[in-house]
Order: sequence, then C-alpha cells, then structure tokens
Amino acid sequence: MNASARPMTAVPAAGVAFLSRTTLWQAAVLLALSGAASLIFQILWIKQLSLIVGVEVHAIAAAVGAFFLGLAAGSWVLGRRADLSERPFLLYAGIEAAIAVLGVGVTAILALGAPAFARGEAFSPLLAWLAVVLVVGIAPFFMGGTLPVLLRATGAGRVGRAGATLYAANTGGAIIGALLPAFLLIPALGVHGAAWAAASLNLVAALGAWSLDRKHPPAAGDAPPPSMKSPSLALPRDARAALGLYAAAGAVAMGYEVLWSQMVVPFMSTRAFAFSIVLAVYLAGLAVGSALYARCERWLGEPWRVFGFLVAGAGLIALIEAALLGRWLVSAQSLVEASILSWTQSNMAGMAGRFTVAASAVVLLPTLLLGAAFPAVLRIAVPAERRGQGAGAVLASNTLGGIAGTAVTGFVLLPYLGTVRSLALLTVLACCIGVVAIWRAQASSPLAKGLGAAFAGAAVILGVAMPVDHLARLLPGAQGGNLAFYEENHGGTVAVVEQGKGDRRFHRLYIQGVSNSGDAMPSLRYMRLQALLPLIVHAGEPRSALVIGYGTGITAGALSRYSGLQRRVVAELLPGVLHAAPLFKGSYGASTDPGLEVRLKDGRRELLGSADRYDLITLEPPPPSAAGVVNLYSQDFYALASSRLNPQGIVAQWLPLPTQNLEDTRALVASFINVFPHATLWTTEFHEMLMIGSMAPLPLDTARIAARFTDPKVKTALAEVGIASPAALLATWVTDRDGLARFAGSTPAVTDDRPAIEYATWVRPREVVRTLPALLSERSEPPLTSMDADMAQDIDRERSVLDVFYQSALAAYEGDRDGWARNGARLAAASRDNPYLRWFTSGKAE
Repeated sequence: MNASARPMTAVPAAGVAFLSRTTLWQAAVLLALSGAASLIFQILWIKQLSLIVGVEVHAIAAAVGAFFLGLAAGSWVLGRRADLSERPFLLYAGIEAAIAVLGVGVTAILALGAPAFARGEAFSPLLAWLAVVLVVGIAPFFMGGTLPVLLRATGAGRVGRAGATLYAANTGGAIIGALLPAFLLIPALGVHGAAWAAASLNLVAALGAWSLDRKHPPAAGDAPPPSMKSPSLALPRDARAALGLYAAAGAVAMGYEVLWSQMVVPFMSTRAFAFSIVLAVYLAGLAVGSALYARCERWLGEPWRVFGFLVAGAGLIALIEAALLGRWLVSAQSLVEASILSWTQSNMAGMAGRFTVAASAVVLLPTLLLGAAFPAVLRIAVPAERRGQGAGAVLASNTLGGIAGTAVTGFVLLPYLGTVRSLALLTVLACCIGVVAIWRAQASSPLAKGLGAAFAGAAVILGVAMPVDHLARLLPGAQGGNLAFYEENHGGTVAVVEQGKGDRRFHRLYIQGVSNSGDAMPSLRYMRLQALLPLIVHAGEPRSALVIGYGTGITAGALSRYSGLQRRVVAELLPGVLHAAPLFKGSYGASTDPGLEVRLKDGRRELLGSADRYDLITLEPPPPSAAGVVNLYSQDFYALASSRLNPQGIVAQWLPLPTQNLEDTRALVASFINVFPHATLWTTEFHEMLMIGSMAPLPLDTARIAARFTDPKVKTALAEVGIASPAALLATWVTDRDGLARFAGSTPAVTDDRPAIEYATWVRPREVVRTLPALLSERSEPPLTSMDADMAQDIDRERSVLDVFYQSALAAYEGDRDGWARNGARLAAASRDNPYLRWFTSGKAE
C-alpha cells in the first residue's frame, strides 16, 4: 500500500515541522487574499484583451488559454520548487510580491497593446499571438504556485484536510474577486485603479507570509533531506492515474461551465453583473465542497471511491437539473426578487438576488461535488515527501484538462450537438471517469461498482429522452410567439421569434435571451434612417460605408438603396446572426446581396486590423449596457473610428433611449462629442435617436439633400417608413453639438479605462419618459442653407405632427389615456399617408 492510499492522519511531512491549526488558518487567509487578487486581475485582463484581440470567441478563448497555461506551468514548476525550499513562507511572500508588480505592469501594457497587436498581426500573426501569450501568462505563472507553496509551508498533518482548507480559502477569496470588479472596483476606480487594488491585496498577503516566516523560522531539522534536493521525484502509479483522471475531470468541468453559460440564458440578462454572479456561484460551490470534505474526511473513506462518486454524481446532477429547468424558476426568481426589494428597497439587490437564484439552480450542486473532488485527489496523488510537487501536478493537470475541455466544448460539441446533447455527452464521460476511479479503489464492493455503472446508464437514458430544443422553449420571447430560428454556439445563443397576428406579424431577434431588434415598423424606420439619413446629409459624395453590427440586416440592406455607394461592408460578430438573416423582411435581400461584403469579425478589431477608410461608418451594436458592448460606445472607440474616415467622412451612432438611465445617456453623448467637433442629433423613432459626428464641418445644404432624396430607391425606402419628403427627413433634426454639450453637462465620458455604462445601475421603469423630453428640450432650428419659405413651412408641419405623436406616446407610457386620446383625431388623419404612424394608431405597437 503506497502512502497516498493510507489514512492520512499518520503521514508526516518530510522536512517541515508540524504547524498549529492557527497557522493553517492564517495561511488560509493569505490564500484568500491571493485568490481575490487573482480573479480581479483575470477579469480585468479578459476585459482588456477584448479591446486588443476583439471579442470573437476564438480570440478570447486563445487569450484566456494563455492565462491558464501560465497557471498550469506555475503550479508544476513552483510546486517542485516549494519542496526544495527551507523557508516556504518566505518563498510565498516573494511570489505574492511578484504577482503584485507583474499584475499592475501587465494591466498597463495591455492598455497600450491594441495598436501594437494589430501591427504585429499584420506582420506575423504567430509572433503577435506569442507576445499575447507571454504578456498574459507571466503573472499567472506565479499565481499557479501559491497553493502548492502554502501547502508545503503548512507542513504536516493530513494532506486532504490541509489541501481542502487552503483550496476552499483560495476559492472563497476568488468569489470576492469575481464580484468586486463589476459591483465596486471598475465603476469607482476604473480598470487601472482596480489593478492597483488587486495588487494591494497581493502585497498584504506577502507581508502576512513574511510575518509567518519570522514567527516560524526554520529549525535545524527542517531543511529538506538530501533525497529531496533532486529536482523531481517520480510519482507513484496511483498518483499518475489520479492525475490523468483529474485532468479528464477538469476538461468535463470546464465543458460544464461553457454549457451552463447557455443554460442560464433564459433566466439572466446580458449585464456584466449577471456573469459575475454566475461565476461567484460557481466558485462558491467549489469552495463549499472543498470545505465540507475537510470536515468529513475522517469518515469518507477510500479516496478513489469518493473521487469517482463525486465526479459521476456532479455530472448526473447537472443533467437532471437541466431536465427540470422550466418556468417555475422564473416564478422563484420573481418571489426572491420581490422579497429582497421589500427588505432593501434596492433594485440592484433585487436583481442580484434574481440572478443568484438562477445561477444556484443550474450551477451550485454540481460544483459543490467537484470542489470536494480536489482534496480527494490530493490524498491519492500527493506523496507526503513531495507535497509541493504533488499539489502542483494536481493543479497543472486539472488546468490543462480545463483548457482542452473549454476548447472542445465551445468549438466542437456546442455548435454541432447543441447544449442538451453536449451536456448529456459530458455527463456520460464524467460517469465513465467515476467508474474507472471506483474500480481502482482497493475496497470497492460490487454494489459500488454497479452503482457507478448505473450512473452512466441513467445519463444515457436521460440525455436521449430530453428534447433537443428544451432550452429554446424556455427563452422569454418563445413564450408569446413561434420559435422560427435557434442556434447555440460558444459566442452566444441566437433566436428568432415570430410574433403578432395576420398582416402585423413580425420577427424579433434575441441574442443571449435578450431582445435586440426586429422587423416591425418601428425597427424598420430607425434602421433605414441609420443608413440613409447620414448618406443624404453627407457634405461630400459618399462612395463607401461600413456597418458595425448586422443584426436584422435592415441597416446593411438600406445601403443598397443609395446608388452612389461603390463599396458596402458589414462587420458582424456572431455567425448565428447571419444564419438567421433571411427571416427578416425589409432588408432588400441583404443576406444574399453579392455587393455587400460581410466580415465575420468584432467591429473594433475590424477597425484596428484594417487600413480601409470609409465615407460613412454607421454603428448599430447591441444596447450599451450589455457586457462587452461598451467597447463600441467609448470615447477611445470613437477616436479609432474617426481615424478610419475619409475627408468629410462621418460616423453615425445609434442612441437607444430606454436601455439605460438618463445619466448614462448623458455619458454616452459626452464620449461622442469629446471626439467629434461637429456633431448633430436626430430622432429616428420614438425610442431611438441618431448622433452624427465628423471631424470636418457638416453643412446642411437643402438643395443637395432634396436632390439625393429624389433618387427613386431612396425615396421609396424612406416613404415605406413614414419619411415621404425631404421636409419630413429634416423634421427629425433635434440639435447641434452645442445642444448635445448642454445635455451632457459635466457627466464624465465613457472610456476604455472607465467603462461606467457597463456597470451602471438598473434601468428605471419607463426611462424613455425622462430621456426623450430632456433631449427634445435642447431642440434648435436646423442650420439649413438655400432653403425657401415653402420648405420651411413643410418642415414645421412635419415636426408638428411628430411632436404630437411623441407627446401622445409619452402620455400613454405614463398611463394618461386622456392625453393619448386628446390628439387621436389629428394622429388618425396624419397616419393615413404615414405607415409609421399608422402602425401605432391602427393596431398595437411592437
């Protein structure tokens, strides 16, 4: 019987004196601080990497893989180094100090890395990516050594209990680190300030370790014996088998994480808070599971059998939970949210509770079992005389397995099998890992072996029985309409739902369970104007245009109506969006248009990596509060976009009004006007506006605008959405840059370092009734040239009708039926020749 299989109560640690229980807990506190700092750095760097390599799935996966490769290498190398150290606490202090210095340094380098990466990739993609791996992986190398070194430092006793305590503490700190960036650090301090905060935690841990080293100096007998001074020691066969199985379990566990991000979609939002809470619940399960193992180690028995049942049980529970997901969870979320609201009067706390319920229902129980599996593997794989090396090997194998599991699940299983079938396959694999582990146990009974096999059989039966579209049926939009399209991949879930009745049927696009747009009349109107309005008012002769965000294809398709364009390009991130495109009407066949060049790429990376210049860049990404989308709304991004404009080129930015609070809209406007000295605001729909900015003056020549409007294709396209004349187009003018500056006031702009909008508080109900009047209050007369009196009267008349409609709609939002009815007759008369108004006056709105 090898040492790893014996009861661990009697296994001494070679070369290290027994340390008290108090010292173990002191070490656990240090590791908690380290875990919090590591997660903060990881979140910050992933956010910064999205600005460098883009938010394409493959790019982010490669960048995150570099982080975990650093962790794996550090666990392996520093784990072996720990066993040779006479003063492991001092070694730990040095590691934490190195993490602090490197963490801040890496954050500073990444902040400046986007242009350098773009130039390097153009010269040599391999060298550019090697540079990313080196920069991102160097600090995690030291992070990977923290747990093995402290496990060596705490010395004797049961390795399972000590390892479980330290792992639970490290993971518990990581929970705090997962929540702090979104809820506190980035909104208050910005990205660089958050990095300094994380580094301060590392320095506190370093000082604590230095203090413990002073308190427990090495005694004469504490030096490693000669047999340990060799750089490595071959691990026993059982240990190597455990490492292999734990690597496979790590692959399965990270595969679960990829799939869980899809499973929670129907019950979450795309806000950064939601993803932080899911990650925190995931880590909480690992921490609690490890802590429970530490308390129950004495009576759990044979570690091989325990490990096998934990891994298999986690998989089967994950599959059962997926099968049980339903609308009941929405009811439970609403109940918890209402209870928290009544207690705290905080919308933020209520929504956090709502997300926690969803994450717990999907993630908590399986991760609790997976967390307990770590100390079980330590008991098998960590020789007493090589604690550091053994623990490092365990962590390295699990991390490497996780990298492989993430890649295979995200890029192979999910796109080809879907979430349900992929989860079933991973569960079967987990049960197989469990069966192998149970059969390796020396005292496993036939009952235990049979039960392990039964787990695998149950997984197969349940996986086959569960409908493939089980999760699609749970999407919010699918409850009130017919699911016309559904596609899952690692980049996000894309769905199209058909809603409405008769000739008022329309389609809506859902990305990650959140409505993005549709092809009903309001959407047709603002998206047609998103393309054609800036082209019509352009001061030069526009020949090229770039659309960032394909969406329904209506904006991209509208470009084809302007005959002067010679080059039309669109950048879209998600393949599923392009696959769903033929379902949307009003796009003029954009999905099959040979003249439209589609680039499957993150919009920011498209501008960074291409030297192409355009006369128009029109921006229609998802709403700015969605996680990661702020990259396309920041002052830094507008500066990048302005550098890709031809002389007299313009940028057109979609400005949604109900998706963020009034204060956040002011911040978005501030970021835009800080870049463009010439900026204007137009109202394209009751819920949407359009900012147009340029580096050169943008005079509004009435004759030129009228001439462009008379193009038959342009005229027809705009008439279909209620813009029947040049006067109707010019009536949508709101204000110039001075008016926008008054609206923004002293509100700080959104920047890459301070992306406040992504972490803004929850949107107040009916926020459009605050934002729209505030913007319209800045209305001024359009600075038109060569305008005659008839045109001026036509503009006033069109503006008057638009104002009456907006006033009536605001009254309806506030529940004032009399206010809506007061103008009913005038709106009914105006709507006879206006399809946009008729949509609202003759039937229900979108």
